[in-house]
Amino acid sequence: MGTLTTLTDEAKIVLDTLADRTSALVSPSLRLGVTGLSRAGKTVFITAFVHNLIHGGRLPLFEAQKSGRIARAYLEEQPDDAVPRFQYEDHLKALIDERIWPDSTRAISELRLTIEYESASMWNRMFSGGKLSVDIVDYPGEWLLDLPLLGKSYAEFSKGSFELAQQPSHRDLATDWLRMADSADPDSPADEMTAQRLAKSFTDYLKAGKADERALSTLPPGRFLMPGDLEGSPALTFAPLPNLGTGKHRPGTLGAMMERRYEAYKTYVVKPFFREHIARLDRQIVLVDAMQAMNAGPAAVADLERALTEILSCFRPGSTNFLTGLVQRRISRILVAATKADHLHHESHDRLQAIVRRLVDRAVSRADFSGASVDVLAMAAVRTTREATVTQGKETLPVIVGTPLKGETINGEQFDGKTETAIFPGDLPEKPDSIFEQAESVSEDPAIRFVRFRPPRLERTAEGFTLSLPHIRLDRALQFLIGDRLA
Repeated sequence: MGTLTTLTDEAKIVLDTLADRTSALVSPSLRLGVTGLSRAGKTVFITAFVHNLIHGGRLPLFEAQKSGRIARAYLEEQPDDAVPRFQYEDHLKALIDERIWPDSTRAISELRLTIEYESASMWNRMFSGGKLSVDIVDYPGEWLLDLPLLGKSYAEFSKGSFELAQQPSHRDLATDWLRMADSADPDSPADEMTAQRLAKSFTDYLKAGKADERALSTLPPGRFLMPGDLEGSPALTFAPLPNLGTGKHRPGTLGAMMERRYEAYKTYVVKPFFREHIARLDRQIVLVDAMQAMNAGPAAVADLERALTEILSCFRPGSTNFLTGLVQRRISRILVAATKADHLHHESHDRLQAIVRRLVDRAVSRADFSGASVDVLAMAAVRTTREATVTQGKETLPVIVGTPLKGETINGEQFDGKTETAIFPGDLPEKPDSIFEQAESVSEDPAIRFVRFRPPRLERTAEGFTLSLPHIRLDRALQFLIGDRLA
């Protein structure tokens, strides 16, 4: 991303980093970014992350917890006053008391979790007890897809948008917008109503691509899907235009208006997001709902691979030493996690992990990740099912048992959201490349389908205490992301 920032941007990043590092000398901290495309489970991951640490959850592969070195974990006031707080308590209530999934991430938020621990090193234990504050930064993955726009002119952005809209997986969704855009003349007088109609039609096309049955991922600009308090502003009221030349548009024309607003979007929306948040991260987890893409068909799988390639290229990976770390921040560990592993029998968990590893192979090969550790994991931050077997004739099938969400269907059967059901989800392919061979075929009928489940009813002890949220491999994620800082 260095080529996409100016010297002024870099100077501001250095000052921000120096301020953070100076504070960390007194109170050690680590900034953990949590992102993923919509419905990948960011809110659920953070809630489960915090709940299991505060309540001493079952985390056998999280070394500091397993060895009994964590004294306590608790929430503290976050360091950034201008960033909304992640509403942990509300999300936890939705999961445990109401057994509904909390609202998805719509904007950036932050939460500070402080962990008091005993160091594994006898030398360190002689001086003081350990304390680490983990500043969890939650942000939509759709916003990351905007960062490549910093290196693109308005003409390049427009050209790329029209090329994407012509792909088979996008074409029918973009019909109305393409028809309207074709009638727009960049050299015609600037008109606010025309700009608004074009922007709305373009936004409707982007939103249609996010529907469950399509599950498309590569749909920038991201703030068109999640505008927040910018909704209705000129910086979000633009759209690509056809037939753009290479020269500057005459002042007062529609093309000049759209180009100016596109540049304003980069200046006032994209750059501050990168400088104030992405450039300050120490660790990063990218959550991926690969099964939703497989549910939607081959085109969605290919689109998810493109999106992951763009997302991973946006980070600043690498390592720093004590001196360079004072003014330069790098993401030293990146975890790409396939979520909702509880929708599969455990025999397919490693296959799901292999599929996601194949998805990120191209991104890792294209980006320079020297000095950074990158890992892939299949997990479920909150486990909604348990495993069982059923017998059909002479055949024994492994199944998962849970309560499907109301409205979910399998083979024409629609679930009511109350009845627990045993489901055979099918098997993922043994060879990950077969997913990409399917993606090159014309078939749009996926070989296996998955349904979504309600959050589980939590177990209680004999004393009436509610146990921590169940999970699959959350402990492995914690060990990779923060385990070394608790050594």
